Amino acid sequence: MATTKVSFVDVEDLPDIAAGAAILGTGGGGDPHIGRLLAAAALRRHGPVRLVGLDDLPSDAVVLPVSLMGAPTVMVEKPPSVDQVALVVDTLAGYLGRAVTHIACAEAGGVNSLIPFVAAARLDVPLVDADMMGRAFPELQMVLPSLYGVPTTPMVIADEKGNRAVLDTVDNHWAERLARSATIDMGCTAVIATCPMTGQQAGESLVPGTLTLCRELGRLLRTSKAEHRDPVDGVVTRLRGGRLFSGKVVDVARRTVTGFARGEARLSGTDEHAGGELVLRFQNEHLIAEVDGVVRGPRCRTCSARWTRRPEQP
Repeated sequence: MATTKVSFVDVEDLPDIAAGAAILGTGGGGDPHIGRLLAAAALRRHGPVRLVGLDDLPSDAVVLPVSLMGAPTVMVEKPPSVDQVALVVDTLAGYLGRAVTHIACAEAGGVNSLIPFVAAARLDVPLVDADMMGRAFPELQMVLPSLYGVPTTPMVIADEKGNRAVLDTVDNHWAERLARSATIDMGCTAVIATCPMTGQQAGESLVPGTLTLCRELGRLLRTSKAEHRDPVDGVVTRLRGGRLFSGKVVDVARRTVTGFARGEARLSGTDEHAGGELVLRFQNEHLIAEVDGVVRGPRCRTCSARWTRRPEQP
C-alpha cells in the first residue's frame, strides 16, 4: 500500500488538484471549478489542510467521507456553502456520539475531490489521501467499502435551506434509493456525509494516494502545456492507459432524470480515426464508450489486449 507522509495543501495547490480530479472523475463528480472556488475560500479563511496517508491512520480513527449528491448540471447553479458542508459532519458526529477525526473523499471526481477540503479546513481535521473508488460512479453503493462490508449508513443529507435528515437503512442499495429521493426534493443537489468507518476499515477498503495523484496529474497537464508537449501523451503514460479515439465533439444530449444528468456525447473521428464515430454514454459520469457501434473496454495492462463487445451480445 502506498504511504503518504503528512503534508499540507494550500490554496496554490488547488488548481492542479482540480485538474487532476477532472481526469480521474471521467467527466463526473461535479464541476471542479466550483469545487476549487469553495475549497479556496475555506483554505483562505481557515488555513492549509493536513493531508495524511492511509498508513498514518490510527486503527480507531473515525473517518467520514463527505461529498455532493445530485445532478452535476444543477450543482453549477446551486453550489453549497461552507456551513452546509460542516453541517452534515457535525450532525452525523452527534448521531454517532463520536468526534470525527478525519475527512475523506467519496470519489475521485470533479467537485467531490474538492468538497472534502472544505470540510477538513472548516473543522480543522486532517484529510485522508484516498477515496472510495479511484474514479467517479453515479450511485452511493458503487464503492469499494461496500465490497468490504462497510455500510453506507448512518448518513446525513442536508440542503442549502438547513433541512437535514439522518438515514439508517437496511443495506447500501436502500441508502442510495432513499437519499436520491431526498436529493430530488432538495432541488436535485445536496451535501452528504456517508460511510463512517474506522481507520482500520479505511486502510482496508480505500484507494490510496488519490489526492496526491490528482495533484501530480494536474501538474503534468500544466507543465506539458507550458513546454508545448502533448498533455494527453503524458497522462496516458502516467496512468498506463491508451488512446481510444481522436475526434471532435459534434453533439451532446443531456437531460436531468431522477436526480442524475443522463445523456450521450457524439464525437466525429479525426486523424487516424477519420470517418469513425465515438459515442460516450453517461449518467453523471462517462460509463460506456462505443466506437463505430462496438462497446470498447479498458486495455489490459498485462497483454495490451482491449476488451470489446457488440451491444447485442449478453
